[in-house]
Amino acid sequence: MNIIQGAILGLLQGLGEFLPISSSGHLLFAQLLMGMDGNDKALKLLTILLHAGTLLPIIIVFWKEWWDMILHPVKNRTLLLLFIASLPALVFYIVFDMGVFDNGWFLGVSFLITSVLLLLSEAVSRRRAGKLAQEPGFLHAICMGVMQGLGLLPGVSRSGSTISGGLLSGLDRKAAAKFSFMMSAPAVLGSLLVEGKHALDDGLFAHLALAPTVVGVLVAAVTGYLAIRWMLKIIARVPLTWFALYVAVIGLIYLVLQLTGSPLVPAFAFPGGGA
Repeated sequence: MNIIQGAILGLLQGLGEFLPISSSGHLLFAQLLMGMDGNDKALKLLTILLHAGTLLPIIIVFWKEWWDMILHPVKNRTLLLLFIASLPALVFYIVFDMGVFDNGWFLGVSFLITSVLLLLSEAVSRRRAGKLAQEPGFLHAICMGVMQGLGLLPGVSRSGSTISGGLLSGLDRKAAAKFSFMMSAPAVLGSLLVEGKHALDDGLFAHLALAPTVVGVLVAAVTGYLAIRWMLKIIARVPLTWFALYVAVIGLIYLVLQLTGSPLVPAFAFPGGGA
């Protein structure tokens, strides 16, 4: 991997993490187009580090909220809600083997799932206009947590699915977006700690190209900051339909490549099964 490729992957991670378009899906698609092996362990480590790059803007943008959690860990309601919202994804991670999706065979369908979720939540939120909660509660946290578990699938947007979970459970758009972004912090931190330990044990850090990795992480951090700020400004005004249309097009393109037998993407076949 060279510096340009590292920058491209960082850009996709920074934008895709906070726009409802799936950073993991775009990273995997880009890696396949650039001839990278999605099952390569060092490449998986790079993906985790790029996600860690987007952790920095979450800390910066919501520093007042994090600081209040540190000062008042018992009283802070948001901290409790984040803990509750993180549990379903943890269960999904432990119970289900998401590694079977790593080569990208299901990516096209996952993009389409994201599109359907965005369209559905947009329609429901419009019908409930004026009756939506301004602050997240326990029901919203649980619903968004379950949707974050679904977002473990490459191509299913974590931010898109969690925002959809918030809207479908009756949460205001801006509140859903803010809580969704904050939810990503414990998810990314947990993944970094677990996968980072495995990477150290396997000696994978030695296989990473230093310069492209550093560039990718920095680009992810900068673009992630801009994406958060932009989404918080436009989430109440811009319909999620536009994002749904975009990921639907990407998903259909991917499926067409699979159906035409393109060597750029893997065939639609469960690993170990038939085509």
